Order: sequence, then C-alpha cells, then structure tokens
Amino acid sequence: MIEEAIEIRTPDGTADGLIYRAEGGERRPGVIHLTDIGGIRQSHRDIAKRLAGKGYTVLMPNVFYRTAKPPVMDVKIEMGDPRRMQRFEELRAPMTPEAVERDATAYVNFLAGDKAVSAASIGVVGYCFTGAMAMRTAAAMPGKVAAMASFHGGGLYTDEPTSPHLVLPRIKARLYFGHATKDRSMPPEAIEKFDAALAAWGGKYQSEVYDGAFHGWTTADAPVYNQPQADRAFEKLAELFAGTLK
Repeated sequence: MIEEAIEIRTPDGTADGLIYRAEGGERRPGVIHLTDIGGIRQSHRDIAKRLAGKGYTVLMPNVFYRTAKPPVMDVKIEMGDPRRMQRFEELRAPMTPEAVERDATAYVNFLAGDKAVSAASIGVVGYCFTGAMAMRTAAAMPGKVAAMASFHGGGLYTDEPTSPHLVLPRIKARLYFGHATKDRSMPPEAIEKFDAALAAWGGKYQSEVYDGAFHGWTTADAPVYNQPQADRAFEKLAELFAGTLK
C-alpha cells in the first residue's frame, strides 16, 4: 500500500491530506475517510490503510486545513482542560454547512479524478464531528456518492435550521449510522427522532446503537477505545462499501 501526501484546491484555499493507493496502480473504487476532530494522526491513518487493504483507494483530507496542518491537536492537553474545548471551537468555527459542502465537492472531484480510482461511484465515512460532514458530502454530490457511513456522529439531529438531518432529501446514497451508548452529542431522544427522519426519507439505511461503546470507541488512541466493537464497526463499513461500490 502506498501512502502519498496530496494537496486539494478548494474554493476556500488548499487542503492537505493523504491518499492510499495499491502498489500496482490498480484502479479501485474510491472512498473518502473523514477524521474525527482530532484530525489526521496515526490512529486514523491505520483505519484508512486497513480500508485500502480491502480493495479501495482512500483519500483522507485534512478537513481542518483552514485552521492548521496536522497535528491539529496538542496531545499534551488532556480531556477536561479548558484549552481543549477552546481548540475544538477553533477547529469547528470555520466549518459552516456551506463551507463543508464546498469542501465536499472539491474532495469528491479530486478523488474521482485520481488515476487509481475507477469510474464508478464513491463512498464516504465520517467519525464523531465529521459524521455530519459525511452526510453533507452525500447531499452535495448525490450523483457520485453511493454509500455513506457515520460512527459516533454528533448532532445529526437537532432543532436548529442547519441540522444535518435536513439534507436527507438530497441524498441518494445507501446510509449506515453506528451510534455510541450514552452519547451527549447524540442522546437517545435525538437518535429516535433521527431514525424517524430516516424512515420518512425512504432510502436504504441502517441505524444502530453499539452497546457498551462510548463516543470515540472506534479510534485506538481514544480513552474509550473498544476493540471488539471497533472491529465490528469496521466490518459493517466494509460490508456497506462492498455492497455498493464497484
């Protein structure tokens, strides 16, 4: 597997990132891997490599390129430290729904035009903060995105006029949502309303709660990392893409 640093021109600047291709240059279905708010780091590189090993060309953009290059978080700042929440807000602030969709269009077009990507539709997966971004990517490029997944995605259903669930009518992809247990960013009542919105949408989807898996369970560097449930989440992701991307 070849890991290569790349740059993507967007309407708002230049996003750095990584792409994973097969060593033989084989053209494979493309997948966009969107990191959690911790940004590009070893734990997410490992997930992206593992996915590429399943037969995909995987693009991992630095979605926080407006603010910083990786590493975007100071690992010395521990959970509960006010500076950590301040940094979260600095990273989130420029990521308006409009900005996210502009970026999403640029990411999809970049990946679709890569020499190692087949001409078929692509997939996208988001974690935590970028679960909503994955939804907006599918909505922004419905003709290209055939599959979308979110793991412990936060704020997928809110009462705000910018709630991610409101983009569902524009999505044509097959969807998968893996929710965390006792997640303050996506509590049971929000999951219930979100599931109702998915049912009303009428497309193909699956939405489930991972028992005993708390927010951030999929990443090996998280305090709540749950390897059995992380492996299950990965297999669900592989199953989704295998059934939709050719």
